[in-house]
Amino acid sequence: MSATTGPVPPGRTPARPEQGPRDSPEEGLENGPEERPKNGPEESPEQSPKGAPKDVPEQSPQNGPQHGPKNGPKNGPRDSPEDGSGLVVPPGRPARYRAVFAVPEFRAVFAAHLLSSLGVVVCEIALSVLVFRRTDSPLLSALTFALGLLPYVLGGTLLSAVADRYPARRVLVVCDLLCALAAAGMVLPGAPVAVLLVLRCLIAAVAPVFAGTRAATLGDILGEGELFVLGRSVIRIVNQSAQLVGFGVGGLLVAVVTPRAVLALTGLTFLGSALLLRLGTRARPARDGGGPADGRGALLGASLGGVRRLLADRRVRALLLLTWLPPAFVVIPEALLVPYADQLGAGPGGAGLLMCSMPIGAVVAESLVGSLLGPRARSRLTFPMGVFAVLPSLGFAAQPSLGWAVLLLVLTGTSISYNFGVDRWFVAAVPEELLGQGMTVVQAGRMTAMGLAMGAAGLAAEYAPLRAVMTAAGALGVLCVLAVIREVRRTAPGRPPTDRPAPPGPTTGGPP
Repeated sequence: MSATTGPVPPGRTPARPEQGPRDSPEEGLENGPEERPKNGPEESPEQSPKGAPKDVPEQSPQNGPQHGPKNGPKNGPRDSPEDGSGLVVPPGRPARYRAVFAVPEFRAVFAAHLLSSLGVVVCEIALSVLVFRRTDSPLLSALTFALGLLPYVLGGTLLSAVADRYPARRVLVVCDLLCALAAAGMVLPGAPVAVLLVLRCLIAAVAPVFAGTRAATLGDILGEGELFVLGRSVIRIVNQSAQLVGFGVGGLLVAVVTPRAVLALTGLTFLGSALLLRLGTRARPARDGGGPADGRGALLGASLGGVRRLLADRRVRALLLLTWLPPAFVVIPEALLVPYADQLGAGPGGAGLLMCSMPIGAVVAESLVGSLLGPRARSRLTFPMGVFAVLPSLGFAAQPSLGWAVLLLVLTGTSISYNFGVDRWFVAAVPEELLGQGMTVVQAGRMTAMGLAMGAAGLAAEYAPLRAVMTAAGALGVLCVLAVIREVRRTAPGRPPTDRPAPPGPTTGGPP
């Protein structure tokens, strides 16, 4: 698994005065200079990790000190005009993927993530084959995939504070080493099936902590502006590509060598990822300055307390739902593709084609949007593409042929581009000291929602026709996503609270 920071590429842009670990020079690459508002005396880096003046009092005792208005834009790369949806668009020329890869530390994160992502996919295939050969049980074989999703809620809730309470590089390397040890345990001859499944659960429980820590660390490496958004985009492209390449490579390896040999190879990919992160990224202190010995409670209490703080914020809640709901409805048709291909008489080949369609659409759309569009255009895509994610499912009402079904799934995959705006808004809404935990909760909630939706889809398909279940997912998804978008708009920075009228004054326009 993978991620973290490094020296400024020579000749790129002059460094700003040091203001905190997140204000790296890379943050302004190709985005032009930025100015800070003169709202009062600036505080030292120790007082304000984001370099933001504290000109607003605490919001509430239970939420701790805030670094500015809770639902307002924070200083730094966010101090630029808004587009009306809550996104702050940086001035100057839009950044491109080339600027992201110009940062040496990000290249190490990218290579590590590529290795670990392939390792996870290949591990799932090899373990599924190994369990089936030993038990002849389709249920236990399928559990190896299900257990890749369900433990996310445990790791993402009970261990989420790890992302902020310990140095990020240490967390990432330890997570990779734990996954390598789990893969090594699967290789041991004679290991009971129950042990194999527990080890699979360990990898899945570690995954959200790793993903959240890496996502927060991208802010340290790339800043919180457009480079961060593009860096997250690259991670998503790797995830989708790993599904396409990993299933093919994993299937080929299992056909050529034993599943245990393949599992040993996945252990090596985790070790390679840990080595890249250890040598290619810079050590930074923990984001949440204290640690287990600072008297603020044990890790479990800190994790649950942080989750409560996140969920208590209306803006953060709305954005979390916007990251969770579209994928949850999208995977319902995806979970039924094998029986749908059988219904069409397309056989295993047709099922494989259907399963590849959505990742292909996602990779193409993510690459094009990140390469060709600027930040304002990307932000404007957020709401339309969030709704569009669930619309193609309505097409299954006509029980389309294989070719039309492939097209519907490719179109569904293109909706992944809605994440560009959501990523930026979420980072702007979460307090600095909870950023790693917030990103962990994002990942854990998304995977858990997808796992539950898959299970619900399978259960519904036992009692209703496949096309009815797929179509219902699209219809219900449209209603739910529209409701969440309405809430995100209501909580956009600069909008008056919805429970009281706006203060009187001249009308000067503003967000729609």
